[in-house]
Parts: sequence; structure tokens; C-alpha cells
Amino acid sequence: MINQLIPVILSGGSGTRLWPLSRKHRPKQFLPVVDEFTLFQSTILRLQGITELEAPVVVCNEEHRFMVAEQLRECDLPHQGILLEPIGRNTAPAIALAAFHICAQHRDANLLVLPADHVIRDTLALHHAIGVAQQAANDGFLVTFGIVPNKPETGYGYIQQGETINTYRGSTHRVAAFVEKPDITTAEHYLASGEYLWNSGMFLFRASRFLEELARWQPEVLGACQQALLKDAHDLDFIRVCPDAFATCPNISVDYAVMEKTMDAVVVPLDAGWNDVGAWSAVWEDGKQDQDGNVLRGDALIHNAHNNLVHTEHRLVALVGVDDLVVIDTKDATLVARRDQVQDVKKIVDQLNVKNRPEATLHREVNRPWGSYDSIDSGHRFQVKRIVVKPGERLSLQMHYHRAEHWIVVKGTAEVHCGEKTLLLTENQSTYIPLGETHQLVNPGKVPLEIIEVQSGSYLGEDDIVRFSDQYGRLSS
Repeated sequence: MINQLIPVILSGGSGTRLWPLSRKHRPKQFLPVVDEFTLFQSTILRLQGITELEAPVVVCNEEHRFMVAEQLRECDLPHQGILLEPIGRNTAPAIALAAFHICAQHRDANLLVLPADHVIRDTLALHHAIGVAQQAANDGFLVTFGIVPNKPETGYGYIQQGETINTYRGSTHRVAAFVEKPDITTAEHYLASGEYLWNSGMFLFRASRFLEELARWQPEVLGACQQALLKDAHDLDFIRVCPDAFATCPNISVDYAVMEKTMDAVVVPLDAGWNDVGAWSAVWEDGKQDQDGNVLRGDALIHNAHNNLVHTEHRLVALVGVDDLVVIDTKDATLVARRDQVQDVKKIVDQLNVKNRPEATLHREVNRPWGSYDSIDSGHRFQVKRIVVKPGERLSLQMHYHRAEHWIVVKGTAEVHCGEKTLLLTENQSTYIPLGETHQLVNPGKVPLEIIEVQSGSYLGEDDIVRFSDQYGRLSS
């Protein structure tokens, strides 16, 4: 019997249906959409208290690596590796990387595979279901979790339950069929029958058993992931797989690759207040509603308005005499939509991508491994940023071909390297970085450093950065 349980947190995805809060470079799993913790953090925190639980393995896009590391650090959460996918190849390859990573440590374990962007309110029910699934995994089964439906939902795939398998911890069911998203009439039939569960995308199986089934049904995925990890490279907390080897991997979900083909698939019913937070309507459903059905986050006022969702980050939003709206206000974009039309938000993102608008991918405030910057204002030949550097961190040693910079310290202490000079600046002091001069900004203090940066020049893009040294491995090519 295998007692070790290792969570595998799948943290890819762009969450375009939660735009403008969720964007490509900071998608919904790394945002506090429903409470003070991000969805990624909550996914791990809700597992605390499970017996034999080990630190997680995280699989994420390379561009999100520093957000993953920082959010783990914020909650003092250890891990067993952050595996970086150079390109997205869906869930089967992501799980294969994690399974190979665990088996390469000359041990086997049960893997609890969880998407990083779900909400589950009843942790006790979740823990019980995981216990049932562990027993089935120890018996050689590949387990998926099926959500007990409470309405005829057309946005999810379904799992039909088959023969019941009883264990001392509870009952599982053989998977009779995986069913694609139905129309409303079929969904109503599924709900009335009691035989069907929503497909949650959550799994539990022994690492070696998953690789056995993958070898049988998708050997191309197995081979590509194995080769990608044979040529991996360790960088800080991160494990970089070989891009060329991983690029040969088929793009396929774990359902299509294994679960729909194996003879050993079972499903554990889960009734635990699950929500995949797939659209703003789901955020409203899961939120704390007032007596008029409104869910409000941020500085919002309501008069004679009902069943609205308001999320505002930095300014007052007021609603008067309107119902069933979603209003999402960020620093650089505002969404207003009917609550029953929010599935089409991704079409706005498509338009932004066609027009090459930065609002599709970037927030105005951009996170970096050393801190963040907020683009406050810009115009012809100038740009103003508010830069925050965490204690003890430093930006890369760099230079620019097309812009000069003025730095004014607002809070903290700045150590500035400019050419051959080194300056120590405190609040209300400033310095000038000439065009083409090598420079570096360091926070030597114990509190966050805040500066205002005024850029001026003929080109102010972020790609006008030549890095000479960088402790985060972001050297210019």
C-alpha cells in the first residue's frame, strides 16, 4: 500500500473569460478572485490536514514561474519542484512530467492532480472523497472526481457512473462513459437520472500506474516527456524541461489520452461546493450576496439594483436602477456585461488580440520577480512609472538604446549603480540615468523601495532593455 500523497497543481491557462481582471500574463489562478487568497494558494491550503500529505509539485507556464514561487512563499508553502512548460501541451503531458519527476526520485506515490483555479467550499467533504480515491488508487485504479450536479449545466462535460465498487472508506463507481457538453434537454435528462456527474478535471492515481497506461495508449506523449526531463535544467526553484523535446509532444488532455481508454477508470462522487470559476457569472454565484443579491468587492455603492456583481480595484463604482449586470473595473479597462452574456467576454479578448492591444495580455501594474511597476502616465516621448522593489532585491544590470530615465525616491532607500558611480539615495532624492549608460537599481533596506521613474526618448518599449547580469536568469539574447 502506498501512503504518500503528492498534490500535482496544474497552473496553466489564461482565463480569458474573467477579463479584464484575468489576463495572459497574470491569469485568474494567481488572483484573489473570491477571497483574500489567490485561487492557486487556496488550492493547496485546502488540503492541509490530510494524512500523509506531502509538499506539492507545480506545473506551470515558464512566464508565470516567479508568480508561482512568490505565492508559495507568501503562504510559507514548501514544494517538491516547479516544472516549467516551455509551451502549453494540455493536461496529459503536464501530468506525465510530474509523474516522471516523482518516479525519478526512485519512489512511487499517489498523485492528486488538481487544477489551480477551482473553488471548493466544503473541505471536509473533499478530504473524505480524497480518502476514498486513495484506497481505489492503492488497488490500481485511476480515479477521477465527479461533481454531483445541482442544475442542468451545458458548460461541462459529464461522467456516467457504472458498477459500484465498495471499499472500507466508501464507494466508487466504474466509469461507464465520458460525455461531451450536452444541450439543455440532454442535461436535464442527465440531472433527473442521477447517473451522471460533472467532469471536474481532478484525478488521483499512482504515478507508476498512470505512466503504464500512458505508455499503452499514448506512447508519443510518454516518450516526448521522458526525453524532455532527461535534458532538464535546474534554475533557482525551477525545473526547465528541454524545449525541443517537449515541442514534439502531442497536445492532448488526460481524458482523451488515458481516462477514456483505460479499463481501470473509476469515479468518486464529490459534493463539496465546487465551482470552476469559469466566468463572471460563476463568481457571482459563489460570492457573498447582500439582501438584494448583489456581490460587491471594492469601493462600490448600490441603489435600487439587484443581482449584480461589482469588482472594483481603485475607484468608486456606483450602480443605480440596474439588475443582473457584471461590472469589473481595473486600472486600465472596465467591463460592463449582462450576467447571462459573460461567456462572450472572450470575444472582446479576441478583438484586443487582433488589434495587438496590450490590455489582452498585460495589466497596467506588472509583476516582476524583484517587485512590480505601474505605468501611471504616458505620452509622446515620455512615460511615468511607479516602481516597487522588495527588500533585498535588485533589478538587472542593464542599459537602453533609446531612452533616458529620472528616478525620484518616494519611500525607502535606493542603491543606484550608474556607470562607474554608486549612489545611496533616500526619500525625496533623485538621480538621472543618461541614454546608453549601464545602470542597476538595488533595495538594500528592510522596507519596500518605491520610486517614480520618468522615461524620455524616442522609443519606450520594454524590449529596449539590454541585460548584462541578472540574478533571475533573464539575460538578453
